[in-house]
Amino acid sequence: MPGHFQYSTDEFLKALSVAVSVGIPAIILFGIPEKKDARGSGAWAKDGIVQRAAAAAKAKFPDLVVIADLCFCEYTDHGHCGIVRKGRVINDETLEFCARTAVSQARSGVDVVAPSGMMDGQVAAIRRGLDAEGFSETPILAYAAKYASAFYGPFRDAAESPPKFGDRSSYQMDPANAREALREAALDIQEGADIIMVKPALPYLDVLSAVRQKCPAPVAAYSVSGEFSMIKAAAKAGWIDGKKATLEALTAIKRAGADFIVTYHALEAAQWLA
Repeated sequence: MPGHFQYSTDEFLKALSVAVSVGIPAIILFGIPEKKDARGSGAWAKDGIVQRAAAAAKAKFPDLVVIADLCFCEYTDHGHCGIVRKGRVINDETLEFCARTAVSQARSGVDVVAPSGMMDGQVAAIRRGLDAEGFSETPILAYAAKYASAFYGPFRDAAESPPKFGDRSSYQMDPANAREALREAALDIQEGADIIMVKPALPYLDVLSAVRQKCPAPVAAYSVSGEFSMIKAAAKAGWIDGKKATLEALTAIKRAGADFIVTYHALEAAQWLA
């Protein structure tokens, strides 16, 4: 879609056509607006990049499940996932904009909203906002256990979203803390989440397994850009068999309990498995 990388609608739909042809049932959309501001207002704009992409995707491929990531780091000029005051992310003030963005995404045709900002209370705020606007059937895929990980680097560079100051450890989870994942998953379920996400995947297979055992809802795992890039770099250097390593990694994530996997390997894995 027209936006930061100036992809045309035709190019976007052509890429989706390839994905659909190999059996990929769902996609997740991230947006990079042409302009960023302190509030990340491009996230809920009626003509925002994700909103336009979702509308085009559903018009062409109505059976494709379109998930929209819901966070502000790609849209804010400071790179944080919420409203910033005096160098601090203000959790409660951000919740209003989470709900506003979810409604905007649902109106554009998005099938599932996926809040990833790790703001306390974001699922409840989004559920209230969606219900109030007639989208009570729109599911929420909550990034319940999203760790402050070093494995996000390639994505952050591509999305131009590294924080301009500090880091995200005040609202993302401590990699040493597995118990918190269970508490966060339970809280998100109580607030109305329909699916729980663990992110990253491979470094947190123990967390994924524990969440799967305790959580009554479907559990997703996000195999992130750093996981993808390591396999690709090692395969390019001739150190590993890229295909075998990819399928082994995805199998490990599934074995640990993921009901479905969000991965940059999706297209090639689907082609190999077919």
